[in-house]
Amino acid sequence: MKPTIPAISTTTTAPPSSTTITDILKTPKFVKFTAISLLSVSLLFLATHFSSSSPFSSFSFNYSSLPPQKPPQLSHSPPPPPPPAVRRTGIIDETGAMSDDFFIGESESNSTSGFTEFSESNEEGVKENTSDGEVRVRFEKFKVCEKSKVDYIPCLDNEEAIKLFNESEKGEKYERHCPGKDKLLDCVVPRPEGYQRPIPWPQSRDEVWFSNVPHTRLVEDKGGQNWISIKKDKFIFPGGGTQFIHGADQYLNQISQMVPEISFGHHIRVALDIGCGVASFGAFLLQRNVTTLSIAPKDVHENQIQFALERGVPAMVAVFATHRLLYPSQAFDMIHCSRCRINWTRDDGILLLEANRLLRAGGYFVWAAQPVYKHEEILQKQWKEMEDLTARICWELVKKEGYIAIWQKPLNNSCYLNRDTGVLPPLCDPGDNSDNVWYVDLRACITQLPANGYGSNVSTWPARLHNPPDRLQSIEMDAYISRKEIFRAESKYWNEIIDSYVRAFRWKDMKLRNVMDMRAGLGGCEPFDTYPRTYDLLHAAGLFSVEKKRCNMSTIMLEMDRMLRPGGRVYIRDSVSVMGELQEIATAMGWVPALHETGEGPHASWKILISEKRM
Repeated sequence: MKPTIPAISTTTTAPPSSTTITDILKTPKFVKFTAISLLSVSLLFLATHFSSSSPFSSFSFNYSSLPPQKPPQLSHSPPPPPPPAVRRTGIIDETGAMSDDFFIGESESNSTSGFTEFSESNEEGVKENTSDGEVRVRFEKFKVCEKSKVDYIPCLDNEEAIKLFNESEKGEKYERHCPGKDKLLDCVVPRPEGYQRPIPWPQSRDEVWFSNVPHTRLVEDKGGQNWISIKKDKFIFPGGGTQFIHGADQYLNQISQMVPEISFGHHIRVALDIGCGVASFGAFLLQRNVTTLSIAPKDVHENQIQFALERGVPAMVAVFATHRLLYPSQAFDMIHCSRCRINWTRDDGILLLEANRLLRAGGYFVWAAQPVYKHEEILQKQWKEMEDLTARICWELVKKEGYIAIWQKPLNNSCYLNRDTGVLPPLCDPGDNSDNVWYVDLRACITQLPANGYGSNVSTWPARLHNPPDRLQSIEMDAYISRKEIFRAESKYWNEIIDSYVRAFRWKDMKLRNVMDMRAGLGGCEPFDTYPRTYDLLHAAGLFSVEKKRCNMSTIMLEMDRMLRPGGRVYIRDSVSVMGELQEIATAMGWVPALHETGEGPHASWKILISEKRM
């Protein structure tokens, strides 16, 4: 289509001619000539904006000969190329609905060699302003703490706070008392002299290096009970306990024979072992497909949890005292106490009521203790008190045999509601949130079960791993109808991420055993109740971008270093905006960091910082 020129209105008539001016302007030759002229002028105009090295710089032109015109608004540099197209990686589609069709992608696979790509240059220890106006300190290198901190647990070794409770009989001195901001950890916790790379699982269940946990108190106190012994340069764990000196396997067989419905590995999947010693009960339940959390206080036998973790058994320091334990209601299918040194009936049964809160509806409480089988008057009195209390909280004594008694918690509230008027302990107030546990005092009341049966109607293992539990509907969160879809999509999302880690970073070659996933969404910013050097791998997704506004990132990183074993690794999956500072801190602590891309590619807003704590 030929260009047209608008007609110009005039009062003068054109002289008679065979070809008018208008016709000339419409000819193809004139149009082409005009276009070429304008293009030449534009090129010469652009040439003046280039450097003297431009091939057009030797040309000159008298712009005054041109009619005045407004120069075009040009950019001084070409725009960046558009990012390459990538597949969606989220669990929400473009409409905001949950989606099962998402892609994780491969993590950048340069794993072990990537650790050597970063120089270990040190930064000056000076303050500097960040782009958002905050002030942070860049460290040259963190100092090593004094030797007395070799087994330091910040919230359990606060000596000033502990002194305040030395006279108390309720155990407050064994609870959490975190240091103030001016006394937070600011150094790297030392390792014991002669520390060696831990013995891998499953060999570690039976033996660990003496030099890694060089404490002999338990050998002296419990050696005769088949707990632990020393053989050359190792601690040996025969598998016994105070109440099961012939071994945990035989003990577990007895429990199974007493109550076949317990069905380890099917109906019973998650257990809590209270006063665990060196955690042989939990260690031998693992081979029956039961995951057991072993807990004990840091008391006169203060290193029992350290031995458990060195063996590769899930464990943490915790105590039944005056606060709720840090686990939600109905968290455990079975709770076990073998000579755990807890007076369950004191203070109107407040400690057993806490165990009741933690126990799943229909779950079992296993008690192996002297009052069960001995006939001394004081022990028989303790048994009668226990028998009376358990009846009032509606536990059924399923079986009593030898030194073991096993109770079952009811499946619903019918027994609670049909008790006689005035029977104690009372039911908890309906407004009491039984899942609220952070520094919450114990309650001397019975936690009611959900009226709809949530918590008791779980699938058997392993189907339970993939079936969203009904109790999701009782958890406080924004979504309601889509909770099960969120559960499924979240499971698929993380399954693909872990699968990519295994493939790209060769996790199968790392012999990982103790792993912690640090989740910021529901967590705080206080130290964790575990011993130093207890985890092979720490994983943090989105932790620092969430916590940086209320916590110093170096404080969190030093706590991670405290928990991490020499030779261990840290995977931080987070925003690009925090990666620079995290790399600096990692280097200052002596880690070897390397930055990797996620499966979303080089333009993604998140990256993966992998660091190794070298031996």
